[in-house]
Amino acid sequence: MEQFHWTDLLNPEFYITLDVGGVQIGLFVVLFIVFAETGLFAGFFLPGDSLLFLAGIYSRTLVENVVSIPSDFVNVTLLSSLVAVSGILGNTAGYWFGAKSGYYLYNREDSFWFKKKYLVQSHDFFERHGGRAIIFSRFLPIFRTFAPIVAGIAQMDKKKFMFYNVVSSIAWSFSLIFAGHYMYGFLLSKYNIDMKHYIEYIIIGLIAITMIPVVLKFAKRQKPKTEE
Repeated sequence: MEQFHWTDLLNPEFYITLDVGGVQIGLFVVLFIVFAETGLFAGFFLPGDSLLFLAGIYSRTLVENVVSIPSDFVNVTLLSSLVAVSGILGNTAGYWFGAKSGYYLYNREDSFWFKKKYLVQSHDFFERHGGRAIIFSRFLPIFRTFAPIVAGIAQMDKKKFMFYNVVSSIAWSFSLIFAGHYMYGFLLSKYNIDMKHYIEYIIIGLIAITMIPVVLKFAKRQKPKTEE
């Protein structure tokens, strides 16, 4: 058994392959992380996109630890559906928390678990894009944690919020999990490339891709205006 190091917490594969006393609990850990990252403001540091992509690669292992399903398509569809439900519940919890806590959060001091600047940035993002922000933010680290909270604070119509919540969660979970699952199968069968041997590169690549829009947005905001 390999010795645990705190840096393992930053590796999505650690959660997917986690076992306690010989019992694989990866599926439940993945579902909890999705719920926490989309519903609890303390979840902004948790892996999201890379976790779902890797879950697609390990989909059969994750699901078979709970129930045996012969059909590969049904297997990955069930996993995607469970993740989508966790995402919907997470966003709903975030909306409820925002609606109940109100602007108290804006007066809260920063801590390791809470950074007010992320809340402010998510609020600006929400103000510009409205309901679409719920969909856009689902694919953006940090923003997907705070967007439902901000929607609650802004008293967004509940029915409108739930519509965007359901659509975004299904799109996010199915696209990433199916991409990981079928890309893994394609590369393995056609080119004998096992993506499980390149997990570190996959994680770095996905983090870079998902962070590009965030970095560009921040850079644009910091760019000084030039006089004409």
